[in-house]
Amino acid sequence: MPAACDSVLEDIEDIVSAQDLKPHERQSVRKNVFPKVRKRSSHKNIQTDDDPPSDSIIPGAQKIWIRTWGCSHNNSDGEYMAGQLAAYGYKITENSAEADLWLLNSCTVKNPAEDHFRNSIKKAQEGNKKVVLAGCVPQAQPRQDYLKGLSIIGVQQIDRVVEVVEETIKGHSVRLLGQKKDNGKRLGGARLDLPKIRKNPLIEIISINTGCLNACTYCKTKHARGDLASYPIEELVDRAKQSFQGSTAAFGWTENWRSTYSAVLIIILDPLTHSEGVCEIWLTSEDTGAYGRDIGTDLPTLLWKLVEAIPEGAMLRLGMTNPPYILEHLEEMAKILNHPRVYAFLHIPVQSASDSVLMDMKREYCVADFKRVVDFLKEKVPGITIATDIICGFPGEMDEDFQETMKLVEQYRFPSLFINQFYPRPGTPAAKMHQVPAAVKKQRTKDLSQLFHSYNPYDHKGSSSSEEAFRKHVLIIKL
Repeated sequence: MPAACDSVLEDIEDIVSAQDLKPHERQSVRKNVFPKVRKRSSHKNIQTDDDPPSDSIIPGAQKIWIRTWGCSHNNSDGEYMAGQLAAYGYKITENSAEADLWLLNSCTVKNPAEDHFRNSIKKAQEGNKKVVLAGCVPQAQPRQDYLKGLSIIGVQQIDRVVEVVEETIKGHSVRLLGQKKDNGKRLGGARLDLPKIRKNPLIEIISINTGCLNACTYCKTKHARGDLASYPIEELVDRAKQSFQGSTAAFGWTENWRSTYSAVLIIILDPLTHSEGVCEIWLTSEDTGAYGRDIGTDLPTLLWKLVEAIPEGAMLRLGMTNPPYILEHLEEMAKILNHPRVYAFLHIPVQSASDSVLMDMKREYCVADFKRVVDFLKEKVPGITIATDIICGFPGEMDEDFQETMKLVEQYRFPSLFINQFYPRPGTPAAKMHQVPAAVKKQRTKDLSQLFHSYNPYDHKGSSSSEEAFRKHVLIIKL
């Protein structure tokens, strides 16, 4: 059997060959070795107790302040985000100063709303607050300079707000801007059965669809919400039923309550299920009248299903609809608006009483279409309240165009009138058009406001002076 080695070591010292350095030689060589000094970390990189490492932060223990601008659709999104964060353990606070993170839910309709949003971001950063951005502004233009490095939750990704907040609190920047799709088809948005914290616990706002079928030249919201995508009828009915669970409502109404909202509500809540009980459903979207056209149904079909689900004593209120999509359903809409559990109210924006201006806006209807809708509903739905919108100073609007609008308001005496001075939004066709001078826009806005305040919209209803003062006050606030 061969040996494991060719030679046997008699002593450990035999490992050292004759060519190896002797001990005294090693000592002299060490003089040429220079130790490398490790630099100390700068003070700014030293983590303190006030700034713990991200992996030591416990998500769900922080306070969050939520601010929402804009429409009822945006408000509903904000309520859903608040509900999910609270369900995860975060505390939703009304005190912005004590919050660890600000969730800013923006509106892109007009410049002032975006200015407030931008200023809030700056204020949060100056206060060393963590920031998450939501709503239409970052969805439409996520690459704006003042949004760089900040977390964004897209309008169709609100069901993932907890993830975004958690990563932001850890010091990361997260952006979720994708669309919800099923087999390649765009969906209405996040699930409707998510937790929710309502600003008004008596009112459930349900978004029935997102986006629209129009391409209005002044609209920035289209860039954020996109084309029409409707929720299925069964999902909307289920959400309504869930919202109504756990409450009964007794109402003391004054005369003409269904059209003027001068009501006294007495709410009786079931103590076991009070968290979901509401007594009003508000339907909202960018255009409720267009509902269902992408999924083979329509608004009246949805409304009849919802009316069946509404308990006795509760009410349904319709959101804004553009004239083109309500024209073909006038008969059915009149029947629905006459239902005892549906408010006799409809918001139909006209924007201008000049056909040439409407053409420049690409509104896809003429003034005669709007009048036909209003005249029909006023005839078929006694006491109905019609609300409308006016844009003052749209590019190319001449004095005679504006006078046509004044005549329309004088003729119909709308009890609810939303007057908007035109603001060119970046990236829209209207921003490139020839602009009306700012002083002219301001004067037209003032003239229309004065006209609104000059008339009494409820003269024909014989209202008392106290009721009229209350209603007028509400309308002034809306402006």
